[in-house]
Amino acid sequence: MNLNEIYTQLILEQSRNQRNRRELENYTHKELGHNPSCGDEITLMLRIKDKTIEDASYIGQGCAISQASTSIMIDEIKKIKVEKALEMCKKFIAMVKGQIKDEDELEELGDAIAFESIQNLPARVKCAVLPWYTLMNIIEEGKTQGSFKSE
Repeated sequence: MNLNEIYTQLILEQSRNQRNRRELENYTHKELGHNPSCGDEITLMLRIKDKTIEDASYIGQGCAISQASTSIMIDEIKKIKVEKALEMCKKFIAMVKGQIKDEDELEELGDAIAFESIQNLPARVKCAVLPWYTLMNIIEEGKTQGSFKSE
């Protein structure tokens, strides 16, 4: 099994994974992320305390790529500082746009590196970046409730 097959398997498994797909109790931030061109929609919920993401979850529907990207992102951002999560968002987006190729620089993305080859499928890039832009919007805008549209 080559690396692309392993990544494809990971994306499929994560898209079906229900662990992060749930209503989060006592959330402090909630944001709708929507991709009107394909219908992907997630509602990201975070519980942030002392500038640390204590917990996160999402509800929504969409293609395997958007759902897997959301679930993997949640796994990677739990228990980290908000500033670090913002750095990861920017790095992930740059990666899928082909702007960062250095494996060492991408290492901090953890399993999210599985989406690196999505840049070869331009129509699917929006699916992969939806949760990351939604999270970035929460952090940068200080949103506690609102909506974000991926264009």
